[in-house]
Amino acid sequence: MKCFADQWEKLDWDDIRLRINSKRAADVERALNAPLVGREELMALLSPAASAYLEPLAQKAQRLTRQRFGYAVNLFVPLYLSNLCANDCTYCGFSMSNRIKRKTLNAREIARECDAIRGMGFDQLLLVTGEHQSKVGMDYFRQHLPAIRQHFSSLMMEVQPLAEEQYAELKTLGLDGVLVYQETYHPAVYAQHHLKGNKQDFYFRLETPDRLGRAGIDKIGLGTLTGLSDSWRTDCFMMAEHLLWLQKTYWQSRYSVAFPRLRPCAGGIEPACVMNEAQLVQVICAFRLFAPEVEQSLSTRESPQFRDKVVPLAINTISAFSKTQPGGYAQAQSELEQFSPHDNRHPQQVAEALIQAGMQPVWKDWDRYLGRTLQ
Repeated sequence: MKCFADQWEKLDWDDIRLRINSKRAADVERALNAPLVGREELMALLSPAASAYLEPLAQKAQRLTRQRFGYAVNLFVPLYLSNLCANDCTYCGFSMSNRIKRKTLNAREIARECDAIRGMGFDQLLLVTGEHQSKVGMDYFRQHLPAIRQHFSSLMMEVQPLAEEQYAELKTLGLDGVLVYQETYHPAVYAQHHLKGNKQDFYFRLETPDRLGRAGIDKIGLGTLTGLSDSWRTDCFMMAEHLLWLQKTYWQSRYSVAFPRLRPCAGGIEPACVMNEAQLVQVICAFRLFAPEVEQSLSTRESPQFRDKVVPLAINTISAFSKTQPGGYAQAQSELEQFSPHDNRHPQQVAEALIQAGMQPVWKDWDRYLGRTLQ
């Protein structure tokens, strides 16, 4: 069975990079005026030449966002279940080589976290763990997912890549969506940053969204970690190719994209390239023109000021008050963090800022009476 890896093999990183960087002002103007934005137009909108067109790009992105999503912005929060990890990755605070305290939440601790999160108003949850198959794998998920699902109307996960049949089983336990970021689509750079563990397998990770699509997972999230490779523009275009493949092949699923930038963490690295705030706005707006129906997410990695200005342009989903360590909501323990969030505002403050900007905070996007049943 074919998967995106077959398409990826045909893509030439250096050629794509050259084509993006060779775009000129006339190419950007054609892309802005095109009724549909395809591959060539996206290259123009991601190019250095497009930086001079940020205002019209943002205006068009905002119009498309209002047409497709209205003024709604979904609020979610991550729940870190464990920081155990069997991988050694240069950019992650959970890496096995980092000397940090390790913690995996038990049933009672999970219940406390769920109560604390519900008390803040959240009804959409993202479960996050380090990648440790034996101690935080399917047995752990089977034990705890059904109880967690009872607290929340929407449940997503960002954990180690799993097999197709395992995703299908998790769906029966209440899983709605999975985020699986490739980090970078450049295999040599990928190898430089993934030193030990299962995450070294570039292709297994690359094929994870295909397994999700075949398992019938409702929502699939893609992302690149800006700063790993020396060309964020090329990585973003590669992700666009990935998105096109998935939408065509697994059209029943919904999709989201995100563009996280490296943030400080234990044992962290210096970015190979820096995407400034204007460039992050550029890529967010370019993707809105390229994929008007796809959700875009912006995390607490970014500053409060930046998020308040950018969310009304093209963002549909944001996290708030994120604690990136196990047990962070009921009892904060900063030494267990995966990375240091930048926007630490209370969720009600984030919601108020959205309202002030004319947006509508949405805490819940699904009800059981709408027809979803757990098998």
